[in-house]
Amino acid sequence: MPNFNKVFLIGNLTKDPELRYTPQGTAVVNLRLAVNRKFRDRNQELKEEVCFVTVVAWDKQAETCNQFLHKGSPIFIEGRLQSRSWEDNSGQKRYVIEVRAERIQFLGQAPAKVAPPSEEVSPEPPTEASWLEESEYKPNETNDKNNS
Repeated sequence: MPNFNKVFLIGNLTKDPELRYTPQGTAVVNLRLAVNRKFRDRNQELKEEVCFVTVVAWDKQAETCNQFLHKGSPIFIEGRLQSRSWEDNSGQKRYVIEVRAERIQFLGQAPAKVAPPSEEVSPEPPTEASWLEESEYKPNETNDKNNS
């Protein structure tokens, strides 16, 4: 019998990413994701339920998530379900199922970078015309004297 383990999720982070490193130096980040579902109940009343999911990303992807994502960020996750177990402080065996991210796409706009007050910021990006004006050859005085 064939097997298939693929998950696609779109949701918002419920908290900032939690980055840590393994003893071997590999980056790993936990992302807490809220996935909302709206539906109508038997009485046709609009309801909403939320599913909270832990997503785990590794290596460069983990560091990128930590750098650019924050609480509330909308993201698209493609990954697979992964289960793991451990023993807690009281000796109880604990189990968890989480999503192992294979691909993460940031859906929100990147936050605007605020320039320090001392820097002047151009109100509009340069246009093609202004770029052409700046790049045209304009002889300087030295060239004029040499050509006379």
